[in-house]
Amino acid sequence: MHDRLHRSSGTGIATADATTAPFGGPWSRLPAAQQPDWADHESLPSTRERISRLPPLVDIAETDRLRADLAQVAQGRASLLQAGDCAEDLGECTAEHARVKIAVLSGLGGHMRRLFGLNVVQVGRMGGQFAKPRSHGIETVDGTELPVFRGHLVNSEEPAPAARRPDPLRMLDARAASEIVVREVRRHRDRGRATGYTDAGPWVSHEALVLDYEVPHLRRDGVDGRLLLGSTHLPWLGERTRDPESAHTALLAAIANPVACKIGPSATPEQVVRLCQVLDPDRRPGRLVLITRMGHDRISAALPGIIEAVRDSGHPVVWVCDPMHGNTVRTDEGHKTRHLSDIVAEARSFLGTLRRYRLHPGGFHLEVTAADVTECVGGPVGDPAEVGKRYTSLCDPRLNPEQAHLFLTACA
Repeated sequence: MHDRLHRSSGTGIATADATTAPFGGPWSRLPAAQQPDWADHESLPSTRERISRLPPLVDIAETDRLRADLAQVAQGRASLLQAGDCAEDLGECTAEHARVKIAVLSGLGGHMRRLFGLNVVQVGRMGGQFAKPRSHGIETVDGTELPVFRGHLVNSEEPAPAARRPDPLRMLDARAASEIVVREVRRHRDRGRATGYTDAGPWVSHEALVLDYEVPHLRRDGVDGRLLLGSTHLPWLGERTRDPESAHTALLAAIANPVACKIGPSATPEQVVRLCQVLDPDRRPGRLVLITRMGHDRISAALPGIIEAVRDSGHPVVWVCDPMHGNTVRTDEGHKTRHLSDIVAEARSFLGTLRRYRLHPGGFHLEVTAADVTECVGGPVGDPAEVGKRYTSLCDPRLNPEQAHLFLTACA
């Protein structure tokens, strides 16, 4: 189990003139799925209050720049690569860890640019990806029932009752770790701009899942009064929290950040259009990213109707494919894995379907690590029996860098 990180000192890394927004809002009156059971932990109110007093991790000038970058993708002039860990590890959020992850993202972005001939907007699943939705609240480990691991923002992966108990103080650890990562991302981006680097970014993103962490990060811009979610540049709604009438959707609808939403095979065209209406009422290019995650054997049936409905509604969304989350299986030894062949098959189906409708396939959303892991089958991991050799993911299986490069090459 990792050592607990230092609590945030409150030293700001974003300099926007912003004031704390009140906790209340339309989201506070709506149902919120996948929230931790803090069991009335005595530290919850003070933790939320402390986060609300910290400077935002990102500022509105940055999120406006990202929205402009994403508008280029929506208009077919650039591509998007969103990639990083399934769940970030608080023990791997040093500046050096961040630099290694940024280097992998940059390398993949450069490879994608050469293959597809467009500049690439690079967005990391980093600087806040510490919470995970789960299908079940309880799991059995060695015959003992335990609360499921929900990411380091909530509890520990250690299979012990005390470690699995949700602890709101972990939100301060996640905030401190995010500061380190976002600072390195900003340094890299600023260096790239100074040297004339053609690709946009990197930017940070995470699933805006735990509202007790996200809502205290709301800030009101001091210039024009827009509401900023100061925890990340690009927050997204997950497949389990994308209900148009949910608290999560209401929160993302209220903010000035560009936003994203995962779309799985159970989504109907009507539901997706409703999400577009709520999240992008003004139909602004670069405001909304739709990330499909269907499964290689379901995408051809599920995606066309959604594309037609969104196209006909006039919303200029960025279409992105997550070819990983719908293709998770288990090996004979019980390890969760994904086959590179299935991942490529879903991505190719996505590309072909968008092109048949004469729409721009905006890019890919991948779970990738900088480490030479053996979590997914394909390329250097030729046999499912090899999957458990180097398996370090806190949650779902990730591509290693070689597999990620092979994926992009196969899609070109």
